[in-house]
Amino acid sequence: MRPRSLDEVLGQDHLLASGAPLRRLVEGGGVASVLLVGPPGVGKTTLALLLSQATDRRFVELSATSAGVKDVRAVIEDARRVRDVDGQASVLFIDEIHRFSKTQQDALLPAVEHRWVTLVGATTESPFHALVAPLVSRSLLLTLHPLDDDDVRSLLARATRDERGLAGRVRVADDATEALIRLAGGDARRGLTLLDAAADAALSRQGADDRAGAAALGEDAPPLGAVDPDATSQPEPPIPTVTVADVTLAADRTAIRYDRAGDQHYDVTSALIKSVRGSDVDAALHYLARMAEAGEDPRFLARRLVILASEDIGMADPTALHTAVAALQAVSLVGWPEARISLAQAVIHLATAPKSNAVIQAVDAAIADVRAGRLGAVPAHLRDAHDRRSRQLGHGVGYIYPHDDPRGVVAQQYAPDPVRGRRYYQPTTRGAERALAERLARLRAVVDGEVNPDGPVSSS
Repeated sequence: MRPRSLDEVLGQDHLLASGAPLRRLVEGGGVASVLLVGPPGVGKTTLALLLSQATDRRFVELSATSAGVKDVRAVIEDARRVRDVDGQASVLFIDEIHRFSKTQQDALLPAVEHRWVTLVGATTESPFHALVAPLVSRSLLLTLHPLDDDDVRSLLARATRDERGLAGRVRVADDATEALIRLAGGDARRGLTLLDAAADAALSRQGADDRAGAAALGEDAPPLGAVDPDATSQPEPPIPTVTVADVTLAADRTAIRYDRAGDQHYDVTSALIKSVRGSDVDAALHYLARMAEAGEDPRFLARRLVILASEDIGMADPTALHTAVAALQAVSLVGWPEARISLAQAVIHLATAPKSNAVIQAVDAAIADVRAGRLGAVPAHLRDAHDRRSRQLGHGVGYIYPHDDPRGVVAQQYAPDPVRGRRYYQPTTRGAERALAERLARLRAVVDGEVNPDGPVSSS
C-alpha cells in the first residue's frame, strides 16, 4: 500500500501543496539535500522513494543502525562513478540518520557539499540535537506531522478495497474503524499492520464458523473459497466483517471505546479533573491511563493539569503548578510513551496536594468588579513620575517607599477608592495557605494603618 505517486500520499499538505518545497523537489525543481523529520509511519521513506523515482535518479538506501563509515564512503564513491560514467544522479536515503556517529555524519559532508548525491535523511529526533550543524545547514529541513484521523480513515478504506491490499475480502465495521484509528495514533504503518491482522482474524473466524456448521450437518467443509464442480451455480460467499473484537485480538490490547470529539472525551476528562480535585489519586490515575490508551493527545492532558494546579490547588501548594508545567514541557521534549511517567507524577502530586480554589475566586471577584465599572482613578501618589511634567501634576507626591521601612511594608493606599478595602483573596486554612492567611492578615493590617508603625509587626 505504499503510495506510488504524490497524489496517493495522505497528509503533509504543507509540504506537498502546489509550489511547496517537497513537491518542487519531487517534480525535479531542485537538487537540494533534504532532512525529513517526523514520527514513525508518516511517509518519510515513501517520500524519499518518490523523490528518486519522479526524477529518474538512482536510489540507494542505507540504514544508520547497521552501516559504518566504510559503507558510507563506498556508496558515495559508487555514486560519483555512476554520475561520471552514465550521467545518472543518485539519491542516498539514510533511515534513522540520527543514529550515525559524528564521524559518520562528517563523512557525508563532502558528498552533500559537492552534490555528488542528493541526501535524504529520515529522523524521528530533533536534527539540531542529533545531527552535526554543518550537515543541517547544508540540507533543507522538512517536518512531517502525524496523520490526522481523516487521513488514517482514508488510508484504511483504501487498503480495504484496493487490489494491493485486502481487495474487498472483508468489510470493516464503523466502530472497528474508529478503534483502528485510535490505536494507529497517526502512524500509517501501524494502522495498516493492525488492519491486516484484524482482517486475518475475521477471515479465520469465518472459516472456523463454516467448518463448525458443516460438522453439525455431518459434512466435510470445503476449503475457504473452494468451488463445487457439480453445482450449477455458486452462491457468493458472505464477506466477513472486521469487528472491534478482531481489532482487540490483533492489537493484543482492548480497543477502548472512546470518541475524542464526543461525549466520552468530555465525560472522561471531567472524571479525571474531579478525581484529582477530590484527592482520589487511584481513580485519577485510572482516568489518565484510560485517556492515554485511547489515544488522547498528551498535550491536552498536560494543559488540563496546568489549569487544575492553579484552579483547585493554588497557594495551598504553590509547587503543584511547577510540577504541572514541568509535565507539559516533558510531553513536548520527551514525547510518548515516556511522557506518561511525567504525567502520572503530576497527577499524583496534584491529587495528593491540599486543595484551595481561593486563587480563581480572587481573580474572578476582581474581574467582576472591573466589569461592573468599579474602576476609579489611580491614586496620585502611585502614578508615574519619571518626568518633570508628571511631577508638576502631583504624580508620585507622597509615595512611601516600602524598602525604607525595616518591616518592608508601610501604611499606604494602593487600590482606587471604589474598591478600597475589598478582599478578593481569601486564603483557606489548608496546606501552605494556613501560614499564608496569618501573614496576609498582618500585611493587610499594616497597609490599612491598623498597626502601630513603630510596632514589631513582620511581613515574614
